[in-house]
Amino acid sequence: MILYELISYDVLRVIWWLLLGVLLIGFALTDGFDMGVGVLLPFVAGTDTERRIVINTVGPVWEGNQVWLILGGGAIFAAWPPLYAVSFSGFYLAMFVVLAALIVRPVAFKYRSKRDSTAWRSTWDWALFAGGAVPPLIFGIAVGNVLQGVPFELTPDLFARYEGVFYAKFAGLLNPFALLAGLVSLAMLTTHGAAWLSLKADGPVAARARTIGTWSGLLTIVAYMSAGLWLAVGIDGYALTVQAVANGPSNPLYSEVVRTDSWLSAYAVRPWIALAPALGLLGIVMAVLGLRAGREGSTLLWSKLGISGVISSVGLTMFPFILPSSLDPRSSLTVWDASSSHQTLFVMLVATVIFMPIILAYTAWVYRVLWGKVTEADVNGPGSAY
Repeated sequence: MILYELISYDVLRVIWWLLLGVLLIGFALTDGFDMGVGVLLPFVAGTDTERRIVINTVGPVWEGNQVWLILGGGAIFAAWPPLYAVSFSGFYLAMFVVLAALIVRPVAFKYRSKRDSTAWRSTWDWALFAGGAVPPLIFGIAVGNVLQGVPFELTPDLFARYEGVFYAKFAGLLNPFALLAGLVSLAMLTTHGAAWLSLKADGPVAARARTIGTWSGLLTIVAYMSAGLWLAVGIDGYALTVQAVANGPSNPLYSEVVRTDSWLSAYAVRPWIALAPALGLLGIVMAVLGLRAGREGSTLLWSKLGISGVISSVGLTMFPFILPSSLDPRSSLTVWDASSSHQTLFVMLVATVIFMPIILAYTAWVYRVLWGKVTEADVNGPGSAY
């Protein structure tokens, strides 16, 4: 037996679908609070010292947290090449905006305190705000568009062809449901940032973060429930009309796909997936209550649970679809027909089993070393504070 045949092709495909979800959730749980702190920076800090306290709560860890985004992008590229090709070509301009925001953020971290000028520092503070607000907003908008279906079709040689010119495609992304999804993402990570500041800062900064985080958490709950209702009654879903060949070739055109009344029909087939949105709502509600009560560690954990539930609810609702096509449903990409080869998935899994525990252990060690609140003495004393 060939070594990679120890795990069947269909099982490997599901494993990598799960691992992609784990990587995206990992990015949201870690770099998510970095971005949330950036969003909160202009509003929770009244003096330059307070702003430096806010920045230094994430300064030592944001680079490591962003590794999860790189891992997620790498997983899409290697495990799901059709998804990588079709999605990045369709969301090209949106991804460029995200990339620009992610480039601005490290520059702002490094240059903000290089000059003792109020205007200089204020400019970089707002750059950190943009670097924190733009990515979650764009990612949420992208998810909203994926749920509605993306206007592409595959030619017989599997070349992706989009409808319209690039600027019209970008404008088309900014539709009402997608903007609501973007609001869910932005408000959710703002709440996550507030939970982090409640844990890592103290005094007026933490108090203001708890106040703003309470309101952004309530906004997250209302927006998420509104998006779910809209998805139930106003957005078409997708379904396979013929049982998929789970271990077949990666050619979406072999599948038969039709549009259905609602994505939520999946809950009738797999009722257990309702656990994901339930945990999402529970986590955000408990995070809001924790912020109001001044609890610290448990609030951050509840926020992490809420984010995990919200993101999981999207993937579980859509399964087995990962990128449906509104232009030609038969071109939709699914878990069963958009992956790399059997051997590639197996080799990548072996590498993941080896290196993922190392990454997790190192990350845990870094957080343990850097544990504790950031105080005024920390940022004004000797050292390498931002």
